[in-house]
This record gives sequence, C-alpha cells and structure tokens, in this order.
Amino acid sequence: MTAAELGAACLALTGAVEERPFRDAEVTVYKVGGKIFAITRLAADPLRVSLKCEPELAQQLRLTYPAITPGYHLNKRHWNTVVLDDSLPRQMVLDMIEDSYDLVAASLPRGAG
Repeated sequence: MTAAELGAACLALTGAVEERPFRDAEVTVYKVGGKIFAITRLAADPLRVSLKCEPELAQQLRLTYPAITPGYHLNKRHWNTVVLDDSLPRQMVLDMIEDSYDLVAASLPRGAG
C-alpha cells in the first residue's frame, strides 16, 4: 500500500479528515469527530500506520504477524503499528483501518461523527 492509497482509504470513511497537528509536520493524522484513528508519516520508508484496535485482537495480531507491533509512542494495549510492506493482505490492512475508525467513532458523543 502506498502513502496515497493509505490516505485515500482513511479519507474514504464518513467524516474523516487529515491533519498535521504536531510540530513535526511530517506526522499526518486521520481523525473522525476530532479524535485520531490513524497516525502515519506518509514519507517514511517503509510506510507505517498506527491504528486503534480491540486489546485482545491487538495482542493476537502482534503474535501472528511480524509486520504488526505495539503502537509506537501510544497506549500499547489499544494501538498497533502496522508496517505497510506488502507482507499483509491489502484487504486486511483496509479492515484494520476501518476497525480503528469504528472504535473511535463509537466513542464519540452522539451526533459528533
């Protein structure tokens, strides 16, 4: 998955926006209702994205796939960092993005998404 494909997948979700809120302008976040569901450096090589995940699933994914590790500089119980080096099926990555979005959107106050 390329940086453009990652951005397009995140922005295809209802209400998703792209921002660069940190001093380090290379860090791009994707938000819904003002809350982050994906964090990446689009210029990184290899490309990585951090995504929210149910804790039990997060642990299982890390044990199963070398490209999935605990979230870098994030709550490692709830976030995974995924290396987008084509070692994971594209649909799986898209599903993880959507799951992260859904977890964050579900935590928003009614009508905020």
